[in-house]
Amino acid sequence: MTVSPYQELTRPTLGGQVQHYDWTYQGQTVTLAYETSGAGPMVLLLPAFSTVSTRAELAQIAQVLASQFQVIALDWLGFGDSERPAFTYKRSLYQALLKDFVQNCCPGPAGILAAGHGAGYALHLAQNHLTQNQISTRLLLVAPTWKGPLRAMGAPGWLAASLRRLVGLPIVGSALYGANTHPAFLKWMYQRHVFVDQTRLTPTFIQQRHRITQQPGARFAPAAFVTAALDPMRDRTEWLQIATAVTADPNNSVRVILADQAPPQSKAEMQALSELPGIQTDHLPGALGLYEEYGAEVGAIALAHFQA
Repeated sequence: MTVSPYQELTRPTLGGQVQHYDWTYQGQTVTLAYETSGAGPMVLLLPAFSTVSTRAELAQIAQVLASQFQVIALDWLGFGDSERPAFTYKRSLYQALLKDFVQNCCPGPAGILAAGHGAGYALHLAQNHLTQNQISTRLLLVAPTWKGPLRAMGAPGWLAASLRRLVGLPIVGSALYGANTHPAFLKWMYQRHVFVDQTRLTPTFIQQRHRITQQPGARFAPAAFVTAALDPMRDRTEWLQIATAVTADPNNSVRVILADQAPPQSKAEMQALSELPGIQTDHLPGALGLYEEYGAEVGAIALAHFQA
């Protein structure tokens, strides 16, 4: 098989084997990176969306699960080591991507662990019964969110759409994205709502995260996330309706890990989800990045949930 220059750039981040999935969307074929480790029933790991989103954030969780499962960790299109084409990124794209990826690369997963906005896409997947008549679907939703940053801050839709268009422009967009990914801004972001332990935010850590943001085409998908175009749900009603439908199916088992120090808007949505009948709930003293900051603890919860 011929290896593209793009594929030569991707490296293992979980101690596993990097693989590539060629996906065709609206007549264009793009390449997604994913990594497999361990052996046994398959568990799919879905990272949260963010400017610095990468499967590497789930490394500790993957290491725990790989003792009993074959772990498959995906980098979303437009993020991490996957290609970053100048698409119009929207939720229907990721719904289609996840459906096709599961069918082609991870059929009948024993479980799905999804962080942040990934949780909403995992719920959509379960609602659509894509794994029916296969292994029952166990979902572990870690600090689950459905509101992008601007929506969580109460910004009107017209403002979000305007900013999204500006970021897409060659010169202005690059400048706006550069300001939003400056190391000082990234550190502020982590301090404000991602990590609780500020000592983790060393210059080396911030530099590593900054490098993630500097790939060609890196601004398009994160801009869509920030401006709510990638929100997996339209509102809280849909958030709770879909989760209710999923938990009503006896083939599904849903567990939520709440981030006790998440921002108020995000925490309120997590709390509303956790209060639904049939959802098991755990608490960890983290913020929106608890899947990385408390990776070992999340991994232990995940191992028990997927083994049950």
